[in-house]
Amino acid sequence: MQRRSFLGIMLVGGAGLGLAGCGYRLRGLDTPGPAISELAIAGRDSDLAGMVRARLESSDTLVHAQAPLVLNLGAEAFRERPLGIQGAGPRELEMELRVPYSVQRRSDGAYRLPQRQLEVVTRFTVSDDNLLAQEELREETRQELRRDAARRLLDELRSLE
Repeated sequence: MQRRSFLGIMLVGGAGLGLAGCGYRLRGLDTPGPAISELAIAGRDSDLAGMVRARLESSDTLVHAQAPLVLNLGAEAFRERPLGIQGAGPRELEMELRVPYSVQRRSDGAYRLPQRQLEVVTRFTVSDDNLLAQEELREETRQELRRDAARRLLDELRSLE
């Protein structure tokens, strides 16, 4: 290893340790969930709605039907498209999840967050050699997209503070 790269690594490592030692934290890493105390979830009962409910409840938000704010979740829409040239061997695919959502006050029906589209995209590779593994991989990718969408939705709800 050259002396210059060694010194650079040592300098970056020392700065990181110094910042960690004085209590510096990156914004958003251990931020609590939304500051909403009560919320209702309206829409279809889906896997995403279940994940959002679980995350809200774990961040001490009471989720019940009579809450003053209502999160309206639309239907999940998955779209898959191939990337690159189709041929033999492994193929790279892109999967996208789109979910419309809005937040409404129950008392007067006013929108706190107007209807928006939540879009999450990821890439994965499949091979024609094992068709059963392809379907498992697709389902794992759908679950990963739902987790990312739930995290991003809670980030949006945090803006209602």
